[in-house]
Amino acid sequence: MKKLQRRDFLKSASVAAIAASSGVTFLSGCSTENKKGAVPINTGKTYEWKMVTTWPPHFPILGELPDRMAKWIDKMSNGRLKIHVYGGGELVPALETFDAVSNGVAEMGHGAAYYWAGKIPAAQFFGSVPFGMNAQQLNAWLFSGDGLELWQELYEPYNLVPFPCGNTGGQMGGWFNKQINSVADIKGLKMRIAGLGGKVVTKAGGSAILSPAGELYTDLDRGVIDALEWVGPYHDYLMGFHKIAKYYYYPGWQEPGPPIELIINKNAFENLPADLQKIVQRFAVGMNTIMLSEFEAKNTEYYFKMIKENNVLLKKFPDDVLNTFRKLTKEVIDEIVSGDAKSKRVYDSYSKFQKNITQWSEIAERNYVVT
Repeated sequence: MKKLQRRDFLKSASVAAIAASSGVTFLSGCSTENKKGAVPINTGKTYEWKMVTTWPPHFPILGELPDRMAKWIDKMSNGRLKIHVYGGGELVPALETFDAVSNGVAEMGHGAAYYWAGKIPAAQFFGSVPFGMNAQQLNAWLFSGDGLELWQELYEPYNLVPFPCGNTGGQMGGWFNKQINSVADIKGLKMRIAGLGGKVVTKAGGSAILSPAGELYTDLDRGVIDALEWVGPYHDYLMGFHKIAKYYYYPGWQEPGPPIELIINKNAFENLPADLQKIVQRFAVGMNTIMLSEFEAKNTEYYFKMIKENNVLLKKFPDDVLNTFRKLTKEVIDEIVSGDAKSKRVYDSYSKFQKNITQWSEIAERNYVVT
């Protein structure tokens, strides 16, 4: 399959609605081909797909938007593409989403790329990079840099086509049952934290534990973990973390703007008619914007709700802790890229883009952020 170029990806967003409503098959500009090299055409066939997710069923925003996406695609395709969404554990365990889609157990998956670090070390850079780019900057790298092409190239050997399909925006640093006054307080700490951030905590003397969302409250309440980070005030309030942990730390150094991914079985995607391919692409782009907008709005609302209604102690990580985390982040990344050529290639692109766009953001937006 030829890689989906940025212009084709973005162009699909504007033509998908026309394609679906008019029944016209868009062959020109389509960048996906079947194994024989021909673009599938609209035969009127109905496709029934399964989507598995890493989130509990109908989980606020993260699980709700895949549900909505399935309904929208059904309507936009005039019923030709029907998608049944399964939350984590309903069809396969949450953290087996990647394998399920790769092997064709399900045609689609929705989750976070850093969950697959054990299979693809470079996937972590499409999850979140500590002290890395925020959501706006990351989207610029993915859609207008070479991030998306690198991501698709990385997943191609696994029979997968990835798309950015959401972003939580900047996160919180997490819930702790003790104050973090210095790096010494990280030693021996058992913390639920994923991705590169978890490796940093481990380097600082703690233990990083990867648990799915549905187990977080129980694990913290029973002392299986001493601390956890999830997303931000909206989810954290609904999940009740403020009832069992006293200290709520910021900033979310570990996840400044993590993307959420849609993964599609490559064979299944290639066998869709061109107009249905474009509809799926369109809704991946749409979900990316809608999810970020909903998280920004809800986290703002629930930040004030949590502070006003509950005995939550909002704490900023001490500067020396953040500085140590930053130093250890560099060590963690250096170790990964030195041992994996694909990781080096991806991170070289990521870091170069971050360096340039950060300088621009300082000029264009810094004064507004500080004011």
